[in-house]
Amino acid sequence: MDRSRVCWLVGKSYGQNAAGEWVAEETRKKVFVNVRSASAAEWFEGGRSGLNPAYTVTMFRFDYEGETVLELDGVRYQVYRTYETRNDLIELHVQREAGA
Repeated sequence: MDRSRVCWLVGKSYGQNAAGEWVAEETRKKVFVNVRSASAAEWFEGGRSGLNPAYTVTMFRFDYEGETVLELDGVRYQVYRTYETRNDLIELHVQREAGA
């Protein structure tokens, strides 16, 4: 499987600012992935559930730490489902982020 596309996994970390308030900061991690369009079945079934499936992104399972946003070619997508496959891979099923 060709994992030559680059994307960013976007997560959150929490820390205290100078005033001692807890604030969320965005974290970004570069990963290499395989990207394919969502299947017709996924697209139709997702539409029934109010989702708008765009892609299925496959990557090494150990690179994924529960991030809910994926950025691909400058566009942000929301991870709505994951599926662990054999051979230490994980599939992230993503849809276009609301308002994007």
